[in-house]
Amino acid sequence: MHLKHKTTLSLLLAVLLIVLVLWRATRPEPVTVTLRTVDRGVVEATVANTRAGTVMACQRARLSPSIGGQIAALPVKEGDRVEAGQLLMEMWNTDRRAEIKLAQREAVAADARAVEACTVAEVARREALRQAALKKKGLTSEEAVDRAEGDARARKAACEAARATAHVAAARVEVAQAGLERTLLRAPFAGTVAEINGELGEYVTPSPIGIATPPAVDLVDNSCLYVAAPIDEVDAPAIRAGMPARVTLDAFPGTSFPASVRRVAPYVMDREKQARTVDIEAAFAEGSALENLLPGYSADVEVILERRDNALRVPTEALLEDQRVLVYVDGVLHERKVRTGLSNWRYTEILDGLEAGVRVTVSLDEDGVEDGALVVPRQEATP
Repeated sequence: MHLKHKTTLSLLLAVLLIVLVLWRATRPEPVTVTLRTVDRGVVEATVANTRAGTVMACQRARLSPSIGGQIAALPVKEGDRVEAGQLLMEMWNTDRRAEIKLAQREAVAADARAVEACTVAEVARREALRQAALKKKGLTSEEAVDRAEGDARARKAACEAARATAHVAAARVEVAQAGLERTLLRAPFAGTVAEINGELGEYVTPSPIGIATPPAVDLVDNSCLYVAAPIDEVDAPAIRAGMPARVTLDAFPGTSFPASVRRVAPYVMDREKQARTVDIEAAFAEGSALENLLPGYSADVEVILERRDNALRVPTEALLEDQRVLVYVDGVLHERKVRTGLSNWRYTEILDGLEAGVRVTVSLDEDGVEDGALVVPRQEATP
């Protein structure tokens, strides 16, 4: 009887061993997942541009001369810093300078003739007064008085005509100087010469209306920069001038620049084969280090619509559809329904359903990651 019990016990142990081996062989392998801890911190509701924006200069002028001509002087080169009014390019203008000299000398001659005519007029006036005094004493005739007064009036008119001619001559000098100025290309503001299209001796022509041609000089003021970016028409109504924003650039990875919305376009852009967008402009905050920024850099603008400073939050990538998350408890994932608040691409505010310190998975794209799945943490990432 004792031997029979031993045999039965051995059979039971063997069966249990086989069942254990089979269970281990058929049970699913744990899935390796990344976990994040629910914590408290800043959560913002933001809107970002749909396509890359562009860093723009507040002042940029693609300059061309108002008249065509041969380049006679290029006193600046690309990269030079220039002041407002500084000469950038000069066309051949020897003929116009000669016209100015001629006009100036004609003006001098006209002034001299005016002085002469007015001096004669003054003598005639005094003679008329002298004849009138003699008439009162009976020492001259009425005819002599009339003749003297008429001559004085005529001389006065000649004086005024000569002065008018002198003014016309002075105006001709200004016209000639304006003609010369058309051959001079000057900086309309202080800035940096970005590009020069032309060499000494070459001919340049002004751009015809409606036809885009390379500018003779491209002048950029890098001291003031902003970003222009397109926002989807659905998001645009929530944006107002003055809202805070952040600017990021591909040229400076990991760096963001504080900014604010300075303008929202009053119309919707409708480009073929593209979503309808509204252009916004974001100005960099005062004191931002913009020394290495260049107009033309691609940039992204994130407009901050609302902000919570001490919100319970989870990474947005941890959320499933219908506001669900997968909570990690002792090697098993458990689905939990949550109620959310503010959200952006990085964090989502949790209003109900989770507590600080709980760990959730963000590996939602891994095969087998679902409610009840056995998992092994890959890492404990810090938000």
